[in-house]
Amino acid sequence: MSTSWQLITERLRNELQEYGALLGLFEEQQTNLLRRDADAVVSLAGEIEDQVRVAQSTRDLREEAIRNFAFENQQPANSSLRHLIPFFPTEVQPLIQALIDEINHLIHRVRRDARQNQILLSRSVEAYEEAVRTLRPDAFAKTYSRRGAMPVVNAGAPVWQAAG
Repeated sequence: MSTSWQLITERLRNELQEYGALLGLFEEQQTNLLRRDADAVVSLAGEIEDQVRVAQSTRDLREEAIRNFAFENQQPANSSLRHLIPFFPTEVQPLIQALIDEINHLIHRVRRDARQNQILLSRSVEAYEEAVRTLRPDAFAKTYSRRGAMPVVNAGAPVWQAAG
């Protein structure tokens, strides 16, 4: 079976769509983190995990098509798509280049948003722990982990009983 440029562009477009969907989920999660909507954040975490799997599957299909294209053009199987651009019809090369650039741009944005959300979530947990320590300081003992970090270990009754 010949791996045509149409199949590769279709796979690239599918991958682009899946990364776009993932980016949308991260942006929605960030909105809910800022709104402090814990239920929505937890719900979106599962959706994000599912979307990551879909995006990876789409990427795997694209990589398989590229390996086949490389083989058909007597190139190494691990050739990058950028390396293979000269083997595409001249009129298609700008399209392939644009799709590669857009996917790389989306991957960068997804990574950035994931990092930002992780920081926001971490700070939210820290603020929660600080509030609980303020309300019930005797319920926590500070100890050092093997890596030198100071995790909080609950040394007393459940924190939720502090109000009662």
